[in-house]
Amino acid sequence: MSNIYTGIDLGTDSIKIVVTEKVNDKYYVLASVSSPSMGIKNGFIEDSKAASSSIKRALRQINEDLGIKITKAIACIPPANCRMDIVLGSTNIMDYNEITGEDVSNALLDSLKGQDFTNFELVTAMPISFTIDDNKTTKDPKGMKGSLLETRVVIGTMEKEPLYRILEVLKLSGIETVDIAFTSTGDYFSIKNKKYDELVGAIINIGEQSTNISIFNKGIQIKNSVLPVGSINVDKDLTYVFKTGLDEARKIKEGFAVALSNYADSSDKWEFKIDKDTKKEVHQLGVSKIVEARVREILKLAKNEIKNLTNREIRYIIITGGLSELAGFNYLVEQEFGFVAKVTNATTMGVRHNKFSSCYGITKYFDDKLALRNKEYNMITDEDIDAMLSIDPNMTKENMLNRVFGHFFSNN
Repeated sequence: MSNIYTGIDLGTDSIKIVVTEKVNDKYYVLASVSSPSMGIKNGFIEDSKAASSSIKRALRQINEDLGIKITKAIACIPPANCRMDIVLGSTNIMDYNEITGEDVSNALLDSLKGQDFTNFELVTAMPISFTIDDNKTTKDPKGMKGSLLETRVVIGTMEKEPLYRILEVLKLSGIETVDIAFTSTGDYFSIKNKKYDELVGAIINIGEQSTNISIFNKGIQIKNSVLPVGSINVDKDLTYVFKTGLDEARKIKEGFAVALSNYADSSDKWEFKIDKDTKKEVHQLGVSKIVEARVREILKLAKNEIKNLTNREIRYIIITGGLSELAGFNYLVEQEFGFVAKVTNATTMGVRHNKFSSCYGITKYFDDKLALRNKEYNMITDEDIDAMLSIDPNMTKENMLNRVFGHFFSNN
Protein backbone atom coordinates (compact mmCIF):
# COMPACT_ATOMS: atom_id res chain seq x y z
CA MET A 1 0.00 0.00 0.00
CA SER A 2 1.25 3.47 -0.84
CA ASN A 3 1.59 5.95 2.00
CA ILE A 4 0.95 9.30 0.33
CA TYR A 5 0.14 12.34 2.45
CA THR A 6 -0.69 15.98 1.75
CA GLY A 7 0.10 18.79 4.16
CA ILE A 8 -1.32 22.31 3.83
CA ASP A 9 -0.13 25.45 5.62
CA LEU A 10 -2.21 28.64 5.44
CA GLY A 11 0.24 31.50 5.82
CA THR A 12 -0.23 35.27 5.77
CA ASP A 13 2.00 35.58 2.73
CA SER A 14 1.46 32.25 0.98
CA ILE A 15 -0.38 28.93 0.91
CA LYS A 16 2.04 26.02 1.08
CA ILE A 17 1.06 22.53 -0.02
CA VAL A 18 3.36 19.51 0.05
CA VAL A 19 2.55 15.98 -1.15
CA THR A 20 4.91 13.26 0.12
CA GLU A 21 5.22 9.51 -0.23
CA LYS A 22 6.91 7.24 2.30
CA VAL A 23 8.99 4.48 0.73
CA ASN A 24 11.21 2.18 2.81
CA ASP A 25 11.16 4.59 5.78
CA LYS A 26 12.21 7.54 3.61
CA TYR A 27 10.04 10.45 2.58
CA TYR A 28 9.97 11.71 -0.99
CA VAL A 29 8.24 14.86 -2.19
CA LEU A 30 5.91 14.23 -5.10
CA ALA A 31 4.99 17.89 -5.49
CA SER A 32 5.05 21.18 -3.61
CA VAL A 33 3.66 24.63 -4.17
CA SER A 34 3.84 28.05 -2.56
CA SER A 35 1.07 30.33 -3.80
CA PRO A 36 0.16 33.91 -2.73
CA SER A 37 -2.52 34.12 -0.05
CA MET A 38 -5.19 36.63 0.84
CA GLY A 39 -7.69 36.78 3.69
CA ILE A 40 -5.31 35.07 6.14
CA LYS A 41 -3.35 36.63 8.98
CA ASN A 42 -0.94 34.66 11.15
CA GLY A 43 -2.59 31.43 10.00
CA PHE A 44 -6.08 32.51 10.99
CA ILE A 45 -8.95 33.33 8.64
CA GLU A 46 -9.92 36.99 8.34
CA ASP A 47 -11.82 36.83 5.03
CA SER A 48 -13.27 33.40 4.22
CA LYS A 49 -14.00 34.18 0.58
CA ALA A 50 -10.54 35.57 -0.17
CA ALA A 51 -8.86 32.75 1.75
CA SER A 52 -10.86 30.10 -0.11
CA SER A 53 -9.92 31.63 -3.45
CA SER A 54 -6.26 31.56 -2.45
CA ILE A 55 -6.45 27.90 -1.40
CA LYS A 56 -8.22 26.93 -4.62
CA ARG A 57 -5.53 28.68 -6.65
CA ALA A 58 -2.80 26.73 -4.83
CA LEU A 59 -4.73 23.49 -5.28
CA ARG A 60 -5.12 24.07 -9.01
CA GLN A 61 -1.38 24.47 -9.30
CA ILE A 62 -0.48 21.32 -7.38
CA ASN A 63 -3.23 19.31 -9.09
CA GLU A 64 -1.76 20.35 -12.42
CA ASP A 65 1.73 19.30 -11.30
CA LEU A 66 0.52 15.89 -10.13
CA GLY A 67 -2.11 15.19 -12.76
CA ILE A 68 -4.71 14.31 -10.11
CA LYS A 69 -7.07 16.16 -7.81
CA ILE A 70 -6.00 16.54 -4.17
CA THR A 71 -9.06 16.30 -1.90
CA LYS A 72 -7.62 15.30 1.50
CA ALA A 73 -4.96 16.92 3.66
CA ILE A 74 -3.46 17.39 7.10
CA ALA A 75 -3.84 21.03 8.11
CA CYS A 76 -1.23 23.11 9.90
CA ILE A 77 -2.82 25.05 12.76
CA PRO A 78 -1.11 28.12 14.31
CA PRO A 79 -0.29 27.50 17.99
CA ALA A 80 -1.20 31.03 19.11
CA ASN A 81 -2.98 30.91 22.50
CA CYS A 82 -2.69 27.12 22.59
CA ARG A 83 -2.74 25.20 25.87
CA MET A 84 -0.51 22.26 26.78
CA ASP A 85 -1.63 19.89 29.56
CA ILE A 86 -0.41 16.51 30.81
CA VAL A 87 -3.12 13.86 31.16
CA LEU A 88 -3.16 10.16 32.05
CA GLY A 89 -4.85 7.22 30.37
CA SER A 90 -4.92 3.44 30.61
CA THR A 91 -6.43 0.28 29.15
CA ASN A 92 -6.56 -3.35 30.19
CA ILE A 93 -4.90 -6.01 28.04
CA MET A 94 -6.96 -9.19 27.80
CA ASP A 95 -5.31 -12.50 28.79
CA TYR A 96 -1.81 -10.97 29.03
CA ASN A 97 -1.63 -10.78 25.25
CA GLU A 98 0.80 -8.77 23.15
CA ILE A 99 -0.01 -5.08 23.06
CA THR A 100 -1.42 -3.95 19.72
CA GLY A 101 -1.93 -0.65 17.97
CA GLU A 102 -5.56 -0.80 19.02
CA ASP A 103 -4.49 -1.03 22.68
CA VAL A 104 -2.32 2.05 22.19
CA SER A 105 -5.28 3.91 20.68
CA ASN A 106 -7.53 2.83 23.57
CA ALA A 107 -5.06 4.13 26.16
CA LEU A 108 -4.75 7.45 24.35
CA LEU A 109 -8.54 7.77 24.04
CA ASP A 110 -8.90 7.03 27.75
CA SER A 111 -6.57 9.95 28.54
CA LEU A 112 -9.10 12.30 26.94
CA LYS A 113 -12.04 11.16 29.07
CA GLY A 114 -13.19 13.76 31.54
CA GLN A 115 -11.31 16.62 29.83
CA ASP A 116 -13.20 19.87 29.44
CA PHE A 117 -13.46 20.66 25.74
CA THR A 118 -16.29 23.18 26.11
CA ASN A 119 -14.43 26.15 24.69
CA PHE A 120 -11.24 24.49 23.49
CA GLU A 121 -10.73 21.81 20.85
CA LEU A 122 -8.13 19.05 20.83
CA VAL A 123 -5.38 19.54 18.25
CA THR A 124 -2.65 17.08 19.27
CA ALA A 125 -2.23 14.26 21.78
CA MET A 126 1.47 13.39 22.05
CA PRO A 127 2.31 10.43 24.31
CA ILE A 128 5.27 11.07 26.60
CA SER A 129 5.64 7.41 27.52
CA PHE A 130 3.78 4.14 28.09
CA THR A 131 4.05 1.97 31.21
CA ILE A 132 3.24 -1.73 31.26
CA ASP A 133 2.12 -3.28 34.56
CA ASP A 134 3.69 -0.44 36.56
CA ASN A 135 7.28 -1.43 35.77
CA LYS A 136 8.13 -1.37 32.07
CA THR A 137 8.34 2.09 30.49
CA THR A 138 8.68 2.60 26.77
CA LYS A 139 7.77 4.99 23.98
CA ASP A 140 6.30 2.23 21.81
CA PRO A 141 4.75 -0.72 23.67
CA LYS A 142 3.51 -2.68 20.65
CA GLY A 143 4.55 -6.33 20.74
CA MET A 144 5.28 -6.31 24.47
CA LYS A 145 3.14 -8.33 26.90
CA GLY A 146 1.27 -7.17 29.95
CA SER A 147 -2.08 -6.80 31.69
CA LEU A 148 -2.30 -3.01 32.02
CA LEU A 149 -1.10 -0.32 29.66
CA GLU A 150 -0.84 3.22 31.07
CA THR A 151 0.26 6.39 29.31
CA ARG A 152 1.20 9.99 30.04
CA VAL A 153 0.11 12.33 27.27
CA VAL A 154 0.61 16.01 26.46
CA ILE A 155 -2.55 17.31 24.84
CA GLY A 156 -2.51 20.54 22.86
CA THR A 157 -5.77 22.47 22.58
CA MET A 158 -6.89 25.80 21.12
CA GLU A 159 -10.04 27.91 21.00
CA LYS A 160 -12.77 26.35 18.88
CA GLU A 161 -13.97 29.32 16.85
CA PRO A 162 -10.72 30.16 14.96
CA LEU A 163 -10.00 26.46 14.43
CA TYR A 164 -13.45 25.79 13.00
CA ARG A 165 -13.08 28.74 10.62
CA ILE A 166 -9.91 27.17 9.21
CA LEU A 167 -11.61 23.81 8.76
CA GLU A 168 -14.68 25.45 7.22
CA VAL A 169 -12.63 27.36 4.64
CA LEU A 170 -10.68 24.22 3.75
CA LYS A 171 -13.98 22.39 3.23
CA LEU A 172 -15.30 25.21 1.04
CA SER A 173 -12.10 24.93 -0.98
CA GLY A 174 -12.67 21.21 -1.62
CA ILE A 175 -10.35 19.80 1.05
CA GLU A 176 -11.36 17.14 3.57
CA THR A 177 -9.20 17.66 6.65
CA VAL A 178 -8.16 14.20 7.85
CA ASP A 179 -6.00 15.48 10.71
CA ILE A 180 -4.65 18.67 12.25
CA ALA A 181 -1.46 19.61 14.08
CA PHE A 182 0.29 22.78 15.16
CA THR A 183 2.72 24.36 12.72
CA SER A 184 5.33 24.00 15.45
CA THR A 185 4.76 20.23 15.44
CA GLY A 186 5.48 20.24 11.73
CA ASP A 187 8.61 22.31 12.30
CA TYR A 188 9.88 19.77 14.81
CA PHE A 189 9.18 16.74 12.66
CA SER A 190 10.94 18.37 9.72
CA ILE A 191 14.22 18.22 11.72
CA LYS A 192 13.39 15.37 14.14
CA ASN A 193 16.18 12.91 14.96
CA LYS A 194 17.20 10.61 17.82
CA LYS A 195 19.43 13.26 19.38
CA TYR A 196 16.72 15.91 19.61
CA ASP A 197 14.25 13.29 20.89
CA GLU A 198 16.32 13.08 24.09
CA LEU A 199 16.93 16.80 24.70
CA VAL A 200 15.20 20.02 25.65
CA GLY A 201 15.28 22.56 22.85
CA ALA A 202 13.51 25.42 21.10
CA ILE A 203 12.26 26.07 17.59
CA ILE A 204 11.90 29.62 16.30
CA ASN A 205 9.80 30.12 13.17
CA ILE A 206 9.97 33.67 11.79
CA GLY A 207 6.78 34.14 9.82
CA GLU A 208 5.43 37.01 7.76
CA GLN A 209 3.79 38.97 10.59
CA SER A 210 4.76 37.05 13.72
CA THR A 211 7.48 34.85 15.19
CA ASN A 212 6.58 31.59 16.92
CA ILE A 213 8.74 30.17 19.73
CA SER A 214 8.15 26.58 20.85
CA ILE A 215 9.85 24.61 23.61
CA PHE A 216 10.22 20.85 23.11
CA ASN A 217 11.17 18.29 25.75
CA LYS A 218 12.22 14.94 24.28
CA GLY A 219 10.27 15.60 21.12
CA ILE A 220 7.11 16.79 22.91
CA GLN A 221 6.02 20.42 22.74
CA ILE A 222 5.49 21.79 26.23
CA LYS A 223 5.41 25.60 25.83
CA ASN A 224 4.65 28.13 23.11
CA SER A 225 4.72 31.87 22.60
CA VAL A 226 4.09 34.23 19.69
CA LEU A 227 5.84 37.56 19.12
CA PRO A 228 4.03 40.20 17.01
CA VAL A 229 7.01 40.84 14.73
CA GLY A 230 8.13 39.08 11.57
CA SER A 231 9.49 39.35 8.06
CA ILE A 232 7.06 42.13 7.10
CA ASN A 233 8.80 44.44 9.57
CA VAL A 234 12.02 44.14 7.57
CA ASP A 235 10.11 45.09 4.41
CA LYS A 236 8.53 48.09 6.13
CA ASP A 237 11.92 49.31 7.37
CA LEU A 238 13.27 49.24 3.81
CA THR A 239 10.13 50.95 2.54
CA TYR A 240 10.47 53.73 5.11
CA VAL A 241 14.16 54.38 4.47
CA PHE A 242 14.23 54.08 0.67
CA LYS A 243 10.70 55.34 -0.07
CA THR A 244 9.79 52.29 -2.11
CA GLY A 245 6.77 50.00 -2.21
CA LEU A 246 6.47 46.82 -0.16
CA ASP A 247 6.81 44.60 -3.23
CA GLU A 248 10.07 46.23 -4.25
CA ALA A 249 11.29 46.16 -0.64
CA ARG A 250 10.71 42.41 -0.53
CA LYS A 251 12.65 41.93 -3.77
CA ILE A 252 15.55 43.92 -2.33
CA LYS A 253 15.46 41.91 0.90
CA GLU A 254 15.28 38.48 -0.73
CA GLY A 255 17.48 39.08 -3.76
CA PHE A 256 20.07 41.60 -2.60
CA ALA A 257 20.40 42.03 1.16
CA VAL A 258 22.84 40.19 3.43
CA ALA A 259 21.69 39.41 6.97
CA LEU A 260 25.09 40.26 8.46
CA SER A 261 26.27 43.57 7.00
CA ASN A 262 29.95 42.72 7.58
CA TYR A 263 29.66 40.48 4.53
CA ALA A 264 27.96 43.10 2.33
CA ASP A 265 29.64 44.69 -0.68
CA SER A 266 29.65 48.49 -0.42
CA SER A 267 30.06 48.85 -4.18
CA ASP A 268 27.21 46.51 -5.16
CA LYS A 269 24.06 48.36 -6.27
CA TRP A 270 20.36 47.59 -6.80
CA GLU A 271 18.42 49.82 -9.17
CA PHE A 272 14.63 50.23 -9.13
CA LYS A 273 11.99 52.62 -10.45
CA ILE A 274 10.26 55.11 -8.18
CA ASP A 275 7.93 56.12 -11.01
CA LYS A 276 7.82 55.95 -14.79
CA ASP A 277 10.57 58.53 -15.25
CA THR A 278 12.64 58.21 -12.08
CA LYS A 279 15.11 55.52 -11.05
CA LYS A 280 16.86 55.06 -7.75
CA GLU A 281 19.73 52.87 -6.64
CA VAL A 282 20.65 51.49 -3.23
CA HIS A 283 23.91 49.99 -2.03
CA GLN A 284 24.12 46.51 -0.54
CA LEU A 285 25.90 47.72 2.57
CA GLY A 286 23.24 50.30 3.42
CA VAL A 287 20.41 47.85 2.74
CA SER A 288 22.07 45.12 4.78
CA LYS A 289 22.57 47.36 7.81
CA ILE A 290 18.84 48.06 7.90
CA VAL A 291 17.97 44.37 7.46
CA GLU A 292 20.51 43.27 10.07
CA ALA A 293 19.18 45.70 12.69
CA ARG A 294 15.63 44.37 12.43
CA VAL A 295 16.58 40.69 12.17
CA ARG A 296 18.91 41.03 15.15
CA GLU A 297 16.05 42.59 17.13
CA ILE A 298 13.76 39.66 16.27
CA LEU A 299 16.40 37.15 17.35
CA LYS A 300 17.02 39.00 20.63
CA LEU A 301 13.29 39.08 21.39
CA ALA A 302 13.04 35.36 20.64
CA LYS A 303 16.04 34.65 22.85
CA ASN A 304 14.46 36.51 25.77
CA GLU A 305 11.16 34.74 25.19
CA ILE A 306 12.85 31.33 25.44
CA LYS A 307 14.13 32.37 28.88
CA ASN A 308 10.62 33.46 29.87
CA LEU A 309 9.14 30.14 28.75
CA THR A 310 11.49 27.77 30.59
CA ASN A 311 14.27 27.59 33.16
CA ARG A 312 15.53 24.33 31.70
CA GLU A 313 18.85 24.15 29.91
CA ILE A 314 18.24 24.57 26.20
CA ARG A 315 20.42 22.09 24.32
CA TYR A 316 19.46 23.10 20.80
CA ILE A 317 17.74 25.97 19.00
CA ILE A 318 16.45 25.56 15.47
CA ILE A 319 15.48 28.62 13.46
CA THR A 320 13.26 28.32 10.41
CA GLY A 321 10.79 30.29 8.31
CA GLY A 322 11.25 32.16 5.05
CA LEU A 323 13.37 34.96 6.55
CA SER A 324 16.00 32.41 7.60
CA GLU A 325 16.84 31.95 3.91
CA LEU A 326 18.56 35.36 3.84
CA ALA A 327 22.19 35.25 2.78
CA GLY A 328 24.45 35.22 5.84
CA PHE A 329 21.57 34.54 8.23
CA ASN A 330 23.43 31.66 9.91
CA TYR A 331 26.32 33.96 10.85
CA LEU A 332 23.97 36.40 12.54
CA VAL A 333 22.34 33.52 14.44
CA GLU A 334 25.74 32.34 15.63
CA GLN A 335 26.53 35.81 16.98
CA GLU A 336 23.25 36.03 18.91
CA PHE A 337 22.93 32.46 20.20
CA GLY A 338 26.33 30.81 19.87
CA PHE A 339 26.80 27.32 18.51
CA VAL A 340 23.70 25.96 20.28
CA ALA A 341 21.57 27.41 17.48
CA LYS A 342 21.29 26.32 13.87
CA VAL A 343 19.30 27.44 10.88
CA THR A 344 17.16 24.73 9.27
CA ASN A 345 18.97 23.35 6.26
CA ALA A 346 16.19 22.09 4.01
CA THR A 347 17.83 19.48 1.78
CA THR A 348 14.85 17.37 0.72
CA MET A 349 14.33 17.53 -3.02
CA GLY A 350 11.19 19.54 -3.75
CA VAL A 351 11.11 21.52 -0.50
CA ARG A 352 14.52 23.11 -0.41
CA HIS A 353 13.26 26.27 1.25
CA ASN A 354 12.61 26.78 4.94
CA LYS A 355 9.14 28.19 4.33
CA PHE A 356 8.01 24.59 3.75
CA SER A 357 9.24 23.27 7.14
CA SER A 358 5.82 23.15 8.83
CA CYS A 359 3.97 21.81 5.81
CA TYR A 360 6.53 19.10 5.03
CA GLY A 361 7.06 18.10 8.66
CA ILE A 362 3.36 17.67 9.34
CA THR A 363 3.21 14.80 6.83
CA LYS A 364 6.00 13.03 8.76
CA TYR A 365 4.15 13.67 12.02
CA PHE A 366 1.01 12.08 10.57
CA ASP A 367 2.94 9.01 9.45
CA ASP A 368 4.57 8.69 12.90
CA LYS A 369 1.15 8.95 14.53
CA LEU A 370 -0.20 6.15 12.32
CA ALA A 371 2.82 3.94 12.96
CA LEU A 372 2.35 4.13 16.74
CA ARG A 373 -1.23 2.94 16.30
CA ASN A 374 -0.20 0.34 13.70
CA LYS A 375 -2.45 1.90 11.07
CA GLU A 376 -2.02 2.90 7.45
CA TYR A 377 -3.72 5.64 5.48
CA ASN A 378 -3.47 6.86 1.94
CA MET A 379 -4.75 10.27 0.90
CA ILE A 380 -5.05 9.35 -2.75
CA THR A 381 -6.69 6.31 -4.34
CA ASP A 382 -5.25 3.63 -6.61
CA GLU A 383 -7.16 5.32 -9.41
CA ASP A 384 -5.32 8.55 -8.63
CA ILE A 385 -1.99 6.75 -8.81
CA ASP A 386 -2.99 5.22 -12.15
CA ALA A 387 -3.86 8.71 -13.37
CA MET A 388 -0.41 9.96 -12.35
CA LEU A 389 1.19 7.07 -14.20
CA SER A 390 -0.92 7.70 -17.29
CA ILE A 391 0.83 11.02 -17.80
CA ASP A 392 3.76 8.97 -19.13
CA PRO A 393 2.82 5.61 -20.70
CA ASN A 394 6.32 4.29 -19.98
CA MET A 395 5.97 4.99 -16.27
CA THR A 396 5.52 2.28 -13.63
CA LYS A 397 4.70 2.48 -9.94
CA GLU A 398 8.30 1.55 -9.17
CA ASN A 399 9.77 4.56 -10.97
CA MET A 400 6.92 7.04 -10.59
CA LEU A 401 8.85 9.20 -8.12
CA ASN A 402 11.81 9.41 -10.48
CA ARG A 403 9.59 11.36 -12.83
CA VAL A 404 8.58 13.86 -10.20
CA PHE A 405 11.66 14.58 -8.12
CA GLY A 406 13.72 11.43 -8.25
CA HIS A 407 14.72 8.54 -6.03
CA PHE A 408 18.12 8.95 -7.64
CA PHE A 409 18.52 11.92 -5.31
CA SER A 410 17.92 9.81 -2.19
CA ASN A 411 21.18 11.02 -0.63
CA ASN A 412 19.93 14.60 -0.60
